[in-house]
Amino acid sequence: MLLELSDVRVHYGKVEALRGISLTVDEGEIVTLIGGNGAGKSTTLKTISGLRPVTSGTIHFEGRSVVDTPAHKLVERGLSHAPEGRGIFPGMTVVENLEMGAYARKGGRSMVTAELDRVYGLFPRLLERRSQPGGTLSGGEQQMLAIGRALMAGPKLLLLDEPSMGLAPMLVAQIFDIITEINRQGTTILLVEQNAAQALRRAHRAYVLETGRIVRSDTAAALLDDESVKAAYLGGDISPDDPEASGTPG
Repeated sequence: MLLELSDVRVHYGKVEALRGISLTVDEGEIVTLIGGNGAGKSTTLKTISGLRPVTSGTIHFEGRSVVDTPAHKLVERGLSHAPEGRGIFPGMTVVENLEMGAYARKGGRSMVTAELDRVYGLFPRLLERRSQPGGTLSGGEQQMLAIGRALMAGPKLLLLDEPSMGLAPMLVAQIFDIITEINRQGTTILLVEQNAAQALRRAHRAYVLETGRIVRSDTAAALLDDESVKAAYLGGDISPDDPEASGTPG
């Protein structure tokens, strides 16, 4: 087991944002978290990556506790987070943004060059734009850059928060194809995504969050075919094969 959360509780002041979250991610999987706005999906990722403190409960990565481990140390241990909102450095070029993602890598320049080649292979548009400031890129290109920067750390586990938010349908399909390819190349992925149908079609397993609690978990295929999940997150009558299907933003 690569990642395990057990009864994790997190507060924002007096408000309990996560109310006893327990979940697992096995090596090689894509696991997705779906749920409505404010359900706690992004908070879950921030807590795993060390950006939010744990009130109680345990988080184990590769069998070792990572509660209270600083975020940069988690990156060194193989956990990368591409956050909601992308968070790129707008005044830095594409290649400078990518190289920032490799700050914790060992192996010198040759390792960085190898990772750049991998990222450019996944995102040819970034190669074309490599000398442009990140702030001049389109929304879709900035999302590619955010994912590419997270990959530059060579993660064992990649946390993706809303990678399709604000993108045109054609770009959404492209981003999900790339997510699938990243996983096929050997990176485990924990995905938070507003487009629940796309996420469930690509994932192996899924958890449904409501108001800080996990209320359902199953294979992604089973949840995609579940009538109550369809009604709540897939628009009711939307077919699992409909490429325009999307969930509630969250």
